[in-house]
Amino acid sequence: MQRPQPQTKLWTRAFIALSVSSLLLFLNLQMMLSAFPTYVKNEFGADDLTVSLVTSLFALSAIAARFLTAALMRRFGRGTLLYAGLAIAAAVTGVYVLADSIGSLLLMRVGYGIGFGMASTIVPTLVSQMIPSDRMGEGIGYFGLSTSLAMSIGPMVGLNVFREAGFNSLSVVATLTLLIAFPLLLLTRSVPSDRKRRGAQTAEAAAEPARAKREARPAKSGARTNGQLLFPACLNVLLAITYGGVLSFIALYGESVHLEQVGLFFLFNAVTIIIVRPVSGRLFDRRGHAAVLIPAVVCVIASLTVLSYATTLPLLIVSALLYGLGFGAIQPTLQAWMLRVSAPEQYGTANSLFYNATDLGVASGAFILGAISSATGYGEMYRYAAGFMVLFLVVYGIIRLFEPLARESSRRKRGLRSSHGSESPYSSE
Repeated sequence: MQRPQPQTKLWTRAFIALSVSSLLLFLNLQMMLSAFPTYVKNEFGADDLTVSLVTSLFALSAIAARFLTAALMRRFGRGTLLYAGLAIAAAVTGVYVLADSIGSLLLMRVGYGIGFGMASTIVPTLVSQMIPSDRMGEGIGYFGLSTSLAMSIGPMVGLNVFREAGFNSLSVVATLTLLIAFPLLLLTRSVPSDRKRRGAQTAEAAAEPARAKREARPAKSGARTNGQLLFPACLNVLLAITYGGVLSFIALYGESVHLEQVGLFFLFNAVTIIIVRPVSGRLFDRRGHAAVLIPAVVCVIASLTVLSYATTLPLLIVSALLYGLGFGAIQPTLQAWMLRVSAPEQYGTANSLFYNATDLGVASGAFILGAISSATGYGEMYRYAAGFMVLFLVVYGIIRLFEPLARESSRRKRGLRSSHGSESPYSSE
């Protein structure tokens, strides 16, 4: 199959619009998510385990929605599904205030997870197909700023609006934030139209037997490449577990140690994320994932350890700066790693798995660390969270150990097929 020549321009209008839309989507999520634990505990008298369900159930429904979206994309245009997902998420955000019980609130969280899962699958897939292949790490690093900034600024904004104006006002602000994405996407007509043009090109290619036969070969390659996605996806789950603990319980932790303005954690976290994102992306492109991941994991371990003892604002700020350095470098590196080992037609699968791993980690972190906090307290819970990043290093070390063996096995299989007169499915690469 003759692949299209990679683009040389990164900062296109569509790239910018989709990146800003991603920022608004995740900002909506994070503003509400940060306030939910305190709101649920105060409004419904829930315990920590029930509070964690607000995060876990949403994340699990988002995971299910991504699998559904993958099937729907074969029948409907991606632009249509993107607008539908955004509309569902905005509508549910606006009616959170109508929940009169834990049960009704959890049902709304499922609905929100469906809308969020649809939109958060399609946006990065569209973006990754615009990024030049030799600038994948840099492009994902810049695009990932939208997610990381939202994950850093959103909780701070959400906690402040919730504290000053209440949950109803927060729901309105979050809904309006997401609605801004609609006119923004309408300005970039390339989102739906590009999909239609590519669909027409695919139909035309399928009508030609010779081209269809050639296109069948990369499909095998993509299927084989999927196994390589599991390693960075597992690492992303471990990272997201720590974020689930930080997001779900830091406000309650601040109350327990009488630490005011705990939302500043997310502000200072954002500072170092902005600094490290572009640098880590270029470093990944030039030196590979080891040069980024190992020092970044050490930063996250140090951050969570400091946070577990933080009873003063300076310690909280130090923890936030370290967490931003580590988290801001690890997450885009893992995503770029997954895209690099995927064929272009597998970018949707890679992005879906990446975000599913994030949601699974956040859900698991909220649930597991919530149970730990109930038994030990919030400070010790964050030390357990640091232990998950130690496990990250162990798993990564095992992956590095077996990488040469996997490459050798792949080389031998290609040689075996060649000796039998069969063309290797990897030969096109």
